[in-house]
Amino acid sequence: MALRKDIWRPAIVMATAEAIVARGSIEGLPLMWLPPMGSFQFLADPFGLWRDGRLYVFVETYDYRVRIGAIEVLVYDADFRLVDRQPVLNEPWHLSYPLVFEAEGETWMLPEAHRSNRLTLYRAVDFPTRWEPAHVIELDHVAVDATPVFHDGRWWLFYTSADREPDKMSALHVAYADRLAGPWTPHPMNPVRVDVASARPGGMPLVIDGRIVLPVQDCSRTYGGAIRPLTMTILTPDRFEAEVGAPLVPPASSAPFVEGFHTLSAAGPVTLVDMKRTELSLHGLSIEAIREVRKLSLRTRASARG
Repeated sequence: MALRKDIWRPAIVMATAEAIVARGSIEGLPLMWLPPMGSFQFLADPFGLWRDGRLYVFVETYDYRVRIGAIEVLVYDADFRLVDRQPVLNEPWHLSYPLVFEAEGETWMLPEAHRSNRLTLYRAVDFPTRWEPAHVIELDHVAVDATPVFHDGRWWLFYTSADREPDKMSALHVAYADRLAGPWTPHPMNPVRVDVASARPGGMPLVIDGRIVLPVQDCSRTYGGAIRPLTMTILTPDRFEAEVGAPLVPPASSAPFVEGFHTLSAAGPVTLVDMKRTELSLHGLSIEAIREVRKLSLRTRASARG
């Protein structure tokens, strides 16, 4: 069992994502933290959408006692005062990375859910709190942190593979489609990039100077250690080339959340990020011990019934 636990905390940075990529840092930029969570709980993977003068921030909420992430929304007014907070999506499997966007006249969410063994696109029925499964996206692999963007008349989808544990961090895949619902065609060069320092998607894609720039995670030192901008220099249905930029790391001013940085999401005039600290305590170890005892008890009872 892991002795140290990742504890993430999102923040709103008062600068555009394009400006942050250009300067290569969030050091010195004003930021506002999202509310703290209780012991061995966290919020992570922030994505935002503005509507009617309000910023809707969708996040993963996670409790180490349960170990199944769910999705919440935090609503901020134009002065960045928190005015509402509600759960929006729960499933029997782990959910995270709630990428929310508008397209084709609808509002969509494409959360990370590879433990369901499929990639499900949700449609807002009553924004922001009610969502329905709309499409299952069929790909060449079970996708991790799937990230879509519409560019030059075509949808592109970036993701890593859940086939093997190392591939989740290091094997970038691409698919393309004419419509969001598909059908999706996997790129013939998949995996188009194999690099633990610049493969796993980590936020909302940007288009800068006509090129897609995808925030990707640098997991070479630790999971979600930093964010790097990956610029697609050639992206066609049969070719892929990309250049990776320098890592964006947590600023010293964000202490104690200086051990990781794994989401960079554009939200109009602001950018949503998250940073982590790790926590080690007897309480955390007891949580793991209790979980293992419960799992053993369930297996024993199941074996007795069989």
